[in-house]
Amino acid sequence: MVLVPASAATIEEAGRLIRGGALVAFPTETVYGLGGDATSDTSVAAIFATKGRPSFNPLIVHVPDLAAAENIGALSHDARVLASVFWPGPLTLVVKRKPGCRIAELATAGLETIALRVPDHAVAQAMLRAAGCPVAAPSANRSGHVSPTLAQHVEDDLGSRVALILDGGATVHGLESTVVDASGPKLILLRPGAVTADQIATTLGVAIASAPAASGAPMSPGQLASHYAPNARLRLNATAANEGEALLAFGPAAPSSGFIINLSPSGKLDEAAANLFAALRAFDAAGSSDVAVMPIPETGLGVAINDRLRRAAAPRAA
Repeated sequence: MVLVPASAATIEEAGRLIRGGALVAFPTETVYGLGGDATSDTSVAAIFATKGRPSFNPLIVHVPDLAAAENIGALSHDARVLASVFWPGPLTLVVKRKPGCRIAELATAGLETIALRVPDHAVAQAMLRAAGCPVAAPSANRSGHVSPTLAQHVEDDLGSRVALILDGGATVHGLESTVVDASGPKLILLRPGAVTADQIATTLGVAIASAPAASGAPMSPGQLASHYAPNARLRLNATAANEGEALLAFGPAAPSSGFIINLSPSGKLDEAAANLFAALRAFDAAGSSDVAVMPIPETGLGVAINDRLRRAAAPRAA
């Protein structure tokens, strides 16, 4: 069976499979990742093929600790400060590749930079150490589709195209990592996530600028204007559902009739973030073609939630 509970034995098997060039899906604190040997052109190409992912979209390379990150990337002073505070955790740092870096060119989309992350999840950490190599791991779903927060979501999307799916239960944050470009003189927020811009500003003592959505080749995952998309069409900032629409609700003032999924009846942003992708998948499973989305506060984690919703609602590529 492809989907197995995470255990010492199955994690060791996952490491063996990755070393042998196969792909393994595994849990992190953000979403489930589709992992392959980041130093192998063949393995990275298999990730793109399995996801149906555009080859110009770079991948995040997962490593077990800061020392492993510094073996392949040149971290600036500010990048090290952020790493010391937020690693392990849901923060990805885009830094310059080190000379002689063994990471496959395809994993970095031919750029001189590399996206690095140290995940804060016991299964992910154990698997990285079992693999013994940097692991390129985008979210374990079809490209542009809703990210997986359960092992079953991975099986639904990718099935037997993955050698092994490690089931570590539901993810904690339910949103992909924050991505910060730390390759230049000024830090730039490329993708909001569980580590907020305010937390980064407080840590560094300076505000961080945000980059616009990329229409061409992006510098990091999650920058394409249309991304994280369910099959259903989303209508944002709705106060109620129109006839024929389901409703993605938030907070205690949500309507009570019709097909409604409330991300957080109590209005908690962390609960809404954790439930977002599972809710979008539930609308697809129910056959909903149109979904009205109630407003989410544009503060704290709400910035990341709204970012994912705007990309999910954006016009799809032909």
